[in-house]
Amino acid sequence: MRFAARALAQAWWFELVLPRFGLARLAARGRIRRLQKLARRFHDLAADLGGLMIKVGQFLSSRLDILPPEITRELEGLQDEVAPEPFARIVEQVERELGIPIDRAFRSIESEPIAAASLGQAHRARLSPGIAADLGFEQVVVKVLRPGIEQIVEVDLAALRRVGRWLSRVRLVSRRADAPALVEEFATTSLEEIDYGHEAINVERFAADFADDPRVGTPDVVWERSARRVLTLSDVTAIKITDVAGLVAAGIDPNAVAAELARATFEQIFVAGFFHADPHPGNIFVTPSAEHGFTLTFIDFGMMGEITDELRTGLQQFIFAVAARDARGWVVATQRLGVLLPSADTVELERAITALFDRFGGMGVAELTRIDPRELEQFALQFSELVRTLPFQLPENYLLLVRTISLISGVTSALNRDFNMWDAVDPFARTLLNGGGASTVRSLGREAVAILSAVARLPQRVDALATRLDRGELATRSPEVEQRLRVLDGSVRRVTSAILFAALLIGGILVRPGDEVLSWVLLGASLPPLLHVVLPWRLR
Repeated sequence: MRFAARALAQAWWFELVLPRFGLARLAARGRIRRLQKLARRFHDLAADLGGLMIKVGQFLSSRLDILPPEITRELEGLQDEVAPEPFARIVEQVERELGIPIDRAFRSIESEPIAAASLGQAHRARLSPGIAADLGFEQVVVKVLRPGIEQIVEVDLAALRRVGRWLSRVRLVSRRADAPALVEEFATTSLEEIDYGHEAINVERFAADFADDPRVGTPDVVWERSARRVLTLSDVTAIKITDVAGLVAAGIDPNAVAAELARATFEQIFVAGFFHADPHPGNIFVTPSAEHGFTLTFIDFGMMGEITDELRTGLQQFIFAVAARDARGWVVATQRLGVLLPSADTVELERAITALFDRFGGMGVAELTRIDPRELEQFALQFSELVRTLPFQLPENYLLLVRTISLISGVTSALNRDFNMWDAVDPFARTLLNGGGASTVRSLGREAVAILSAVARLPQRVDALATRLDRGELATRSPEVEQRLRVLDGSVRRVTSAILFAALLIGGILVRPGDEVLSWVLLGASLPPLLHVVLPWRLR
């Protein structure tokens, strides 16, 4: 909590207060150094606390697409380097969960873990001959929850809920996201993640979704040696997906891996509606295949996301609009998804998105980083009011979706900085438009019914509109004008507060020689208007 409070206070001071006093250049000068120091402190804190804090660090360390390498390097160790539990405690946990001695449960088990994650750790083992003969494989990986992790997660969630309540009182945040609701969404998935029985079901459901896809693989569940806190899976370890040197040595093109990862992610989100929500580099292997070149093998299915049919339809419309560079379709899709604020000026937004598609559409991450900053500045000036207000919000149930897309974007950038996500979007969108998948057919059917229903109601709506015109009851709104009026109103209020502050301050100084008590009263009364001028956000 102390770390969160200091980080928020630092962001408030350098990113919001100093720019108000014309010191934006001073604040920007040391930004990388400050973030680097903050990342280093968080790395040490997360490694010490473990639990859910590790997952936050893993997420940030994978954002190679938006965070500078000076920051991600400070957090990289959190992906793979977590202190393991003593083997004796792991044995106790396994025997307690399976109800049999360790030497009866497995033919052998290695004492050194192959991975120590935030919530559990994994050990290689060999199945007993009888079970191995039935299943057709002997080498397995045994995942064991850290003893006492439930209590650690409970404390972590309590801290995150408190930070969520803090953020809910900051208007700058609350108008764009319901922070407590997002924390609760994360809490639900985190509690599911410490139940290996739930994870085993997820593995088999994901495997069924991709049963006909040779490029996507999963481990097999050994149900006879699994329980709530112990999960035994076939050993599928191979080349880590961000090990570019290892991929090249195996004759695998990293760019092809990036394209296949993007395609598999689109399939999960836009077709299956059931997606891996923790796809950081430690959870995806690349397995060489003589027949298909390679297979993407996913592990760790504790954190999964599910998408409703309605949301999937909206996402499909969004990807169609992106692929077609259709600004109007993009705006309509974002409205349907609930991402646009109600006050958004859709006409101005459509103009801005059209300009973005015309100039920057189709560019990869590397190309965007090479754009002349003056060109970006010119775009920002052209749409200054829109850029300043940014009329977007993060609705509930989007946290895992945003996390997944962010992590995948980071991994593809790590594989190839020149990888262009647009190249993966276009063919996938065409596949959907050509009827790829039963879900798309159902979506088109629902869309047709909705259109017919709207057409049937059209005469009544036209008649009602004509009636309101006759009565002079028709009202119009201009979000841009309303926003400018709100800005003007805020400016007037701050100027008034500044004048009041100056008057009280000068009055307190002038009367001090004759009446010290009144002087202190006036000086104290000047503080509230000063805070109103200085504070860049308003508390609810």
